[in-house]
Amino acid sequence: MSTLSHDPLWPRAGGWPPLNELEPGAAVDLAILGVPAWRTSLSPTNAHATPAAIRTALLRYSPALMPDRRPAVDRGIGAGASDPIDLGELRVADAGDIDEPDGPEGEARTIAAVSSALDLATALIALGGDNSVTVATALGAWGGDLATAGLVTIDAHYDLRDGVSNGSPVRRLVEAGLDPRRIVQIGIADFANSAAYARRAADLGITVIHRDELHGRDLAGVMAEAIEIAGAAGGPVHLDVDVDACDRSVAPGCPASVPGGLAAWELRALVRAAASDARVRSADLVEIDATADATDGRTVRLAALCVLEFAAGLRARA
Repeated sequence: MSTLSHDPLWPRAGGWPPLNELEPGAAVDLAILGVPAWRTSLSPTNAHATPAAIRTALLRYSPALMPDRRPAVDRGIGAGASDPIDLGELRVADAGDIDEPDGPEGEARTIAAVSSALDLATALIALGGDNSVTVATALGAWGGDLATAGLVTIDAHYDLRDGVSNGSPVRRLVEAGLDPRRIVQIGIADFANSAAYARRAADLGITVIHRDELHGRDLAGVMAEAIEIAGAAGGPVHLDVDVDACDRSVAPGCPASVPGGLAAWELRALVRAAASDARVRSADLVEIDATADATDGRTVRLAALCVLEFAAGLRARA
């Protein structure tokens, strides 16, 4: 990345302190954790390069929300006047990367790291890595409480495949004990899934919000509906953000993105709306191969903005 300018009146996002260097007992609003899994991906990928790339891309942005004529509450940033809001006031810490997160031992390390980080933080966002990281991230956030936990995915795919891969995390979580009636999948797309897996989702009782249903709907309302379903038992909700739900023009670094997917603004709006609900304790950003991105880095930059949108949602809880 080219050298960035310095302006003391224009602070940059990212560059957050290491979680393990904070004072003992220090409270944190948001923990960032890299989970660079890639070995079981169904598509060739270098997704393990992505956490570092997202951290670098964050430095391109300011942690500030701009004034708007609309009331702040209508913008998903909480009540109050439409003044600039500095997300730099949130306490964010970086928990580093999981070493070799693939396989049973790697997933065990991820579960432990997520659980440990959430002992200090209000919420956590994991930077993938392929979609397999959803399993360990969610299990770590739920703390074994699958009896009340819920899952919301933003994804073009059901992820109900057999076996262990980036195409199977939803099925694996159901088999681990998650009630599929508390799973909502937003953005499921035509020509990106098989009829067999569509029937499997229906048989399990998963709520599916097709990509076409999002046209003309209020996205905050869609997410609110999803969290009501996923959080119906009162437990923590995990948000899986598979960036390949987006249109390929904005997410060329996602091996499975297709034309006709979500616009970048739609993904950002859904992430902010989810994070504004206190039932959402954790999220993951997955399925980006930073080494296959466009030369302008648009996919990784979108992921970095999703980190900031998640932070904006946390700010709205105040």
